[in-house]
Amino acid sequence: MFDEFEDTNYAKGSVKPWRKIFSIVLQKKSEAILLVISVLLLATCDLTYPLLNQYAIEYFIEKKDFTNAVAFIAFYFVFALLYGLIVSAFILAANKMEIRVAYVLREESFKKLQELPFSYFDVTPQGWIMARVTSDSRKLSMILSWGFIDFFWGFLTMVGILIILLIKNIKLSIIVLCILPILLIFSIFMRKVILKHYRAARKINSEITGAYNEGFLGAKTIKSLVVEDKVKTSFEQKANKYKKSALRAATFSALFGPVIFIIGYIGVGLTLYTGGIMVLGHLLLISELYLFIDYTIKFFDPVISISRVLGDFQQAQASAERIVSLIEEVPEIKDTPEVIAKYGTVFAPKRENFEPLIGDVTFKDVSFKYKTGEQVLNHFNLNIKAGSNVALVGHTGSGKSTIVNLICRFYEPTSGEILIDGRNYKERSITWLHDNLGYVLQTPQLFSGTIYDNVAYGKLGASLEEVKAACRLVHADEFIEKLEQKYDTFIGESGSKLSLGEKQLISFARALIRNPRILILDEATSSIDTKTETLIQNAINVALKGRTSFMIAHRLSTVVNADLILVMQNGQIVESGKHHELLLKKGYYFELYKTQFEQEALNKILN
Repeated sequence: MFDEFEDTNYAKGSVKPWRKIFSIVLQKKSEAILLVISVLLLATCDLTYPLLNQYAIEYFIEKKDFTNAVAFIAFYFVFALLYGLIVSAFILAANKMEIRVAYVLREESFKKLQELPFSYFDVTPQGWIMARVTSDSRKLSMILSWGFIDFFWGFLTMVGILIILLIKNIKLSIIVLCILPILLIFSIFMRKVILKHYRAARKINSEITGAYNEGFLGAKTIKSLVVEDKVKTSFEQKANKYKKSALRAATFSALFGPVIFIIGYIGVGLTLYTGGIMVLGHLLLISELYLFIDYTIKFFDPVISISRVLGDFQQAQASAERIVSLIEEVPEIKDTPEVIAKYGTVFAPKRENFEPLIGDVTFKDVSFKYKTGEQVLNHFNLNIKAGSNVALVGHTGSGKSTIVNLICRFYEPTSGEILIDGRNYKERSITWLHDNLGYVLQTPQLFSGTIYDNVAYGKLGASLEEVKAACRLVHADEFIEKLEQKYDTFIGESGSKLSLGEKQLISFARALIRNPRILILDEATSSIDTKTETLIQNAINVALKGRTSFMIAHRLSTVVNADLILVMQNGQIVESGKHHELLLKKGYYFELYKTQFEQEALNKILN
């Protein structure tokens, strides 16, 4: 899956992602200004320090003039104290920036994930998403804070040293200037090589993250199928692939600094040799030679620092491209500017402008095709009156789930219109529709927390009495009241402390507490035993009154009381009517019902 997935829409080496990243850095200008000032002061101190030492050597050693010794010592002490305070200031500024940038990147990434439709998650590997909001955001925030400091400090220090050296002695300065082109050529070459290998490493890291996630979620399946060895082998292959790719990237990155270090100290040696000859010829003072040697060493320190930062930035290029591509992903399903102006967004809805939803649903010449897949619906038409209880039956792939997903606007028609209460639902906001929806999944998804928390998730801020009322409606109160902590019982991660049937009852209560005008039951009783199904079926019949409901059913016994049963085959309605009407036709539905009835009867005999 990962091999086929395109990581980003950016050209390799593009600077566009960095524009977004630096706009985040500059969101808090006071923080950025403090960082710049602290780096400026630090670079100034680094440039001043050798000048003070030169003064001491020239006057106290060469000239043996101690007239200003006390004042010099006092100034040196104050300077050292100031130096320490500046270092503390830029460390604080860098830490604050690192924390803030990581926070903003994760916040914007998570926010975007809430906006993106189902179609995005259909084609995007889960491990890719997890890696973006964890390791990529952490790596970028660290490089942008400390890398920015090191790069800015190194650049200022290099420029300052070059200016001072040129003022002091042009001949010795030329040695330093001649080495710069060599460093630049080497840096450009290494930049391309390092980026190539870090791209590969980051992509494989996403695969590993996905494998971890699948290993956690599928632990029971893996153990029940006794395929631990195969899973372990598959993971080892991914890990080894990552290790090789990461080692190649680390090798080239490790070579970057030392090679520049060697080139730099060749420059130091040439400076010492040339300067020594000038001292012997009385063309240069020993204090000036010291200054040149000190500055030459200090010149290549920031060069090495910048080369390291450039290497880090090459590594971060892939992370920047990936996380920005997520943040800037344009949802396929979104409200128009006119709709947003009236109804607001999912994060800032204008609920005062929301019209009541009655519940009429109309498919008008609707065709639909998944992004990767065959045509599912072709010129499909359907008209459902408000308050109707509609059941959708048929074999897998017949189009049942597609219809309810289109109603919920998790997807939108490729062509045609879907009308809610006589208006194209695109003329109202997605939030307006989802505010009036209740959805019970075949596999219940609960969250870590208490039973109260999970039921109230359907209506944030719901009172305990409202939660209890919703649970009584689906008979969930019968098992909850037997628990020691009752509604304050912690259910574990994904409801691991509850049975499958109990989890489904909680998810029913969560859907009904919001009093939805349209209720979707996606094979919601398939995870419930026969006894529990009988109890909940009566509750469902009460809950469906006055609401438009669509029930995808595997067990045909659950749809016998439906107002309308739609029998689906290959994206078309092949039969429709009430249960007894369809049985009298002795058509496709009759054969489905007879086959299932005979199978259930056989199961009862065998059990």
